[in-house]
Amino acid sequence: MAALSKSIPHSCYEIGHTWSTSCTLSSLQVTAGALEVSLKIYAPLYLIAAILRRRKKDYYLKKLLPEILQSTSFLTANGGLYIAFFCILRRLLGKFYSWSAGFGAALPASYLAILIERKSRRGLLTIYMANLATETIFRMGVARGAIKPIKHGEVLLFCLTASLYMFFFRCKDGLKGFTFSALKFIVGKEEIPTHSFLAESAHVRGPERPRQEQERPETQPRKSRSSLAALTRNLIESICKHGPRHRCCKHYGDNCISYCVKGFIRMFSVGYLIQCCLRIPSAFRHLFTKPSRLLSLLYNKENFQLGAFLGSFVSIYKGTSCLLRWVRNLDDELHALIAGFLAGVSMMFYKSTTISMYLASKLVETMYFKGIEAGRFPYFPHADTLIYAISTAICFQAVSLQFTFARTDLLLLCVGRFAVMNRKALDVFGTKASQDFGDFIPKLDPRYTVVPPEIEMQLGS
Repeated sequence: MAALSKSIPHSCYEIGHTWSTSCTLSSLQVTAGALEVSLKIYAPLYLIAAILRRRKKDYYLKKLLPEILQSTSFLTANGGLYIAFFCILRRLLGKFYSWSAGFGAALPASYLAILIERKSRRGLLTIYMANLATETIFRMGVARGAIKPIKHGEVLLFCLTASLYMFFFRCKDGLKGFTFSALKFIVGKEEIPTHSFLAESAHVRGPERPRQEQERPETQPRKSRSSLAALTRNLIESICKHGPRHRCCKHYGDNCISYCVKGFIRMFSVGYLIQCCLRIPSAFRHLFTKPSRLLSLLYNKENFQLGAFLGSFVSIYKGTSCLLRWVRNLDDELHALIAGFLAGVSMMFYKSTTISMYLASKLVETMYFKGIEAGRFPYFPHADTLIYAISTAICFQAVSLQFTFARTDLLLLCVGRFAVMNRKALDVFGTKASQDFGDFIPKLDPRYTVVPPEIEMQLGS
């Protein structure tokens, strides 16, 4: 990496806003483009979230639009202020340094932008950007040989993260809010935190099951008994209920085997449908030109991979938990450590570094706040704001000078303006800034350039 003191004398027009000679006009154009992109992101996002949370009419009338506009303003400011500080730094410093085009301009822009967003959302945004920054730094380290990647490292990280998540889920007051509700939906209410007194009550409730089974056939119509569907249903219920079930297991309507099988089928279906829904917008683009693509939507490989990942995670976790209850003859929170780790192997079906790192980052945040509540960790005011600004600045630095290691999310924010930067001029820093852009050189007006395009540049001090 080039020394931080090395510089080039180009103007902001020659490096950044190559499409316009005016700094003000360029900033306004990027701001307008970022506004359009931000509305496309947040309008459907908040609307879908409101529908899923079953918000009341008052929310749609009074809060939905202000929340959309506030988040849109935040993201728009992040893009527009970046270009503004890009030009301001060039004027203050008189030249470009290896850090000023990306990190230097994005740091104050991101800090000011996040202050516009609601405090309740800053933590989530910080985790997301910190995850992207960590992933970017990891890729850079691997490329330079400073970090040696571990085979299936994302799976191992997910195993460790899942192990701790499930342990906190089983502990009393271990998890709260959305995380607890999400895990409850995934693994089922039967795995809700259980303690010794609940295990005893479970043993007492067991004998009630046969009496319910005896009453149920009397209420069924005679016609349904003779139907094939009713016979099949009765057969399945009989198989599920008559089988081994430990006294500490809370799945009263199923034996341990059917409990695991049902868990797999349920979450496999959820994962399959989620992936199908994510692919529907792209499939509808070809509805009239290539109708056959709609059928391929149902048989896409990724649909089954996500389904197998979620289904096997739940079935392995439930199966291991039941097995440990049989082996140890008790229900213990420590079982979740083993069951969660083994369930994490299911990520082999759907490998994702982003998912693993995001969940690990979220876990670190959860443990940190638990430490604050226990008085073991100090509380830093505005830490989320600073972490967001630094993380976002790292990502902007990668997009500007080391695009190979960057995620393309920020390209949308600036409406593809990063693609028309004069990366050939930035190559002198030794970061191979133009590596992914071929021989692209922007057409510049010689009247507004500091360095003639035909002159080969050398680094200055």
